[in-house]
Amino acid sequence: MTWDTFHRRGEVLRDVLAHVDAHRDGRLPMGLPGVAQTFGDEAALLGALQLRWHTRLSGDIERELANSPADPEAAVLTAWRSAARDLAGVRAVLDAAGENPGGDEVAAMVAAARRKEWILLAAMAGKASPSSPAATGVGRKLEERARAGYRPPSPPPRTRGRHASDRHRRSLRSRVKAALAA
Repeated sequence: MTWDTFHRRGEVLRDVLAHVDAHRDGRLPMGLPGVAQTFGDEAALLGALQLRWHTRLSGDIERELANSPADPEAAVLTAWRSAARDLAGVRAVLDAAGENPGGDEVAAMVAAARRKEWILLAAMAGKASPSSPAATGVGRKLEERARAGYRPPSPPPRTRGRHASDRHRRSLRSRVKAALAA
């Protein structure tokens, strides 16, 4: 992957994140500019969103464990809720993919990601070893408890047909007008 490709992928992923956070409808925005060219198919985009979720969840767990080492289970539950709140749009997409994965490739990817997440939750909560056959079941129960105490935030308000997260972007026309006026 070239440097330009890497940066383009990051830009497109930021646009995807802003879109899914603004809509929170669980749909992959394959129609956004650059998404199809950058990611190719839904499985690749879903994989990138899954990686973003897992990275945030892992970081939040580490931070919460550093703040509350005496109660690792509570730290894991708090971290899951924090990550879900911060990435509400991503969580909606991942949940929708889990309920209706589509093709075999996506179904296998979603199932593997769920198992890994459950193992992470169980291990970090100190409830099961990562190699334990019981880890997935324990992690699943921890996720259910985290979800039970989770209230998704409301989507950000839309402004004049654009997303609130896109307010900082100005059209080419407005930038040219501003430059000419200066």
